Amino acid sequence: MPTVSKPWTYTLHLPRDPRAPGIARATLRTVLAAHGLSSLTPTAELVAAELLANAHLHTTGPYALRLLGRESGRLTVGVWDGDPRVPSGFTADAAPMAVSEEAESGRGLHLVRACADSWGVSVLRELGASRGGKLLWADCQSGDVM
Repeated sequence: MPTVSKPWTYTLHLPRDPRAPGIARATLRTVLAAHGLSSLTPTAELVAAELLANAHLHTTGPYALRLLGRESGRLTVGVWDGDPRVPSGFTADAAPMAVSEEAESGRGLHLVRACADSWGVSVLRELGASRGGKLLWADCQSGDVM
């Protein structure tokens, strides 16, 4: 009989440092192991790696990894950054862009869309001390949940 666990959340704020995405992935692995969700690690780590790389390469400020554990093996991986521009191909109505076989970049968000059970973006307005920006997110579901 599956157990129902309470939702939980972790947020890791990351500086503009080339080591930050690796530290975030290591944190993700540790959190998933602590919550008994190691079966989600390969998919969640791929999704996080692509979203983190996108934030690191295409924005100029800090960014953050957010993990939200939901009911029975469901996980939302989110990456916030301060740039409100939504990457092409990440809106729900956007058709996937063609990427040539020789291209060295441009596949990351396609991987996120292909691996996640659902995905989306929230554009955040600046309010008071809030920085605004956007949150790209993707849901992953454990395959062994009944």
